[in-house]
Amino acid sequence: MTMPPSAFSSPYPMTELERNNLKHMVDYNAIATVPELWALTAQRFRDKVAIHDPHAKPEVMMTFGGLYEQLQHFASGLQLLGVKPGDRIALFADNSPRWLIADQGMMMAGAVNVVRSSQADREELLYMIADSGSRAIVTEDRATFQKLRVQLDDLPIEFVIWLSEEKPDANETLKILTFSQVMELGAPSTLQPIQRTRSDLATLLYTSGTTGKPKGVMLTHGNLMHQVNTLGVVVQPQGGSRVLSILPTWHAYERTIEYFLFSQGCAQIYTNLRSVKKDIKHYQPNYMVGVPRLWESIYEGIQKQFREQPAKKQKLIQFFLTNSQRYILARRIAQGLSLENLSPSLAERGGAMLQAAILAPVHALGNKLVYQKVREATGGQLKQVISGGGSLAKHLDDFFEIVGVEVLVGYGLTETAPVTNARRPWRNLRGSAGQPIPGTEIRIVDPDSRKPLPQGQRGLVLIRGPQVMQGYYNNPQATAKAIDPEGWFDSGDLGWVTPANDLVLTGRAKDTIVLTNGENIEPQPIEDACLRCPYIDQIMLVGQDQRSLGALIVPNLEELKKWIAAENLNLQLPELGETNQKGGEGTAPTAPILDSKPIQDLIRQELNRRVQDRPGYRPDDRIGPFRLILEPFSIENGLMTQTLKVRRNVVMDRYQDMINEMFA
Repeated sequence: MTMPPSAFSSPYPMTELERNNLKHMVDYNAIATVPELWALTAQRFRDKVAIHDPHAKPEVMMTFGGLYEQLQHFASGLQLLGVKPGDRIALFADNSPRWLIADQGMMMAGAVNVVRSSQADREELLYMIADSGSRAIVTEDRATFQKLRVQLDDLPIEFVIWLSEEKPDANETLKILTFSQVMELGAPSTLQPIQRTRSDLATLLYTSGTTGKPKGVMLTHGNLMHQVNTLGVVVQPQGGSRVLSILPTWHAYERTIEYFLFSQGCAQIYTNLRSVKKDIKHYQPNYMVGVPRLWESIYEGIQKQFREQPAKKQKLIQFFLTNSQRYILARRIAQGLSLENLSPSLAERGGAMLQAAILAPVHALGNKLVYQKVREATGGQLKQVISGGGSLAKHLDDFFEIVGVEVLVGYGLTETAPVTNARRPWRNLRGSAGQPIPGTEIRIVDPDSRKPLPQGQRGLVLIRGPQVMQGYYNNPQATAKAIDPEGWFDSGDLGWVTPANDLVLTGRAKDTIVLTNGENIEPQPIEDACLRCPYIDQIMLVGQDQRSLGALIVPNLEELKKWIAAENLNLQLPELGETNQKGGEGTAPTAPILDSKPIQDLIRQELNRRVQDRPGYRPDDRIGPFRLILEPFSIENGLMTQTLKVRRNVVMDRYQDMINEMFA
């Protein structure tokens, strides 16, 4: 199913600008596999910093030369433990330099790694070990191992490696080595060269399994190297550029972009949710890779600071934001980059240019007095941030454009290694997922007949290209369902394509809510609009086969308390997680006070206003019944994925009784 870069068959040929950008990137087209990168990066960037983990104890900083040496030691250690090319090894661990060393050490030894977070569900991890036929396991620490231990005797596990330095129990029958022991084993040995090709399997990435058993996505070295060799059309980092890393490093999105950034000599700095805002300011990254929820968190932090200013200053800030919004919208039309007006007439362009010129001085003053300080809070050195893993809400796109932080949105799936489309700095069409990256074909078809649709018409998004997976491991039926005989992969997403080949996504085919009147509603854009309300922290729309939409809402209690104080109401709000219920299937942490008329009226007014103010509003978009709940959607309670997307099926299952009652 894969093709080498030399066999690109895209109907969207690279522009001259894209070709020139790739010429300025360090070229790796001559190599076939990911591990071959490291000898070349060690030669080109030997003394430059490759990885820096300021939160490790002790702190870790390693050059490209030092990293290559460490990878060789780990790979040699695995070979001495009997690992052969093609062997599967499970890697259940989280972001750290040791994860990278284990990941690439395995590939360097010829193994196929099976990766997942150490925090994943026990049964899911055990299923992955069994389904993949892994002969060894590398875990984050002793605790991760102990979570799996009871059933490991029933599996053909030959040895286990802990990335920590903890000691195993004296009566442990499985062979267990620490990270240091593997490194010491491999250090004196010479790594035996392994012959691998582009078509050889590199890694198995299991889908989350929210609608059944997880499926093992087979990504080859060719899939991954396609990303390394083409992402230079999107961003053009130079050796020594600083990248702040926060997403799960085992996830396809973070992982392949990391490979690309390392290939260009960038220094990766590890951070976490607790430290990210402080680290952005301190380490002044040039690039960041994140998901919409991260940018929403940063946006909310900035908005909170705005709300804490004196009343007069708040009015001034709002004045600048309002006029800058008008400025950027006019500028987009003038540049032909308005999704709402893709083909402006000469008169419309001229009018937009005039309006932008009139508003430019106000925007410049806002930049000097307000936006520059916002950028300083992000370190002041950000060239671009790359957003993926979900659609970016319009208000976030607008805000970051106003303050001068360029967000390049990309699109793809685990099955496509993952990037298929991305916005370019010179064509940053807000609201779109961008144009295909080299070698990628996008086709829009009718979801039922699978017949191609005319340009501009919405349908199912199909993808073909060198990054499309080899298939699902041990699952030919699922593979045949996902990839047709011509190599087209069914993304499950709905969208349309502009005349300039920008992909515009409108929702997931399986997330579409169909009302009893036959109207199809895509929940994401409406949810994004509602999240602009300061009193709403999280929201998920429901309403399949109902007369109207409904919503489950996690309120922002901090902002509600401020509103209650300002209104002089005698209401005492609970804390998140407090409940008047015992919990269980179909229940949700709630509190009677949230059902009080003042709070219900406030949320109702906000929902109506936010939804009706949304571009393209239709009466069917209106949200009818809603419930306020005190259990945030999170990774810990299983209601969000590791990339912070709401697991809609899981939420529906958990709160089914509440949803039924809502529409009774």
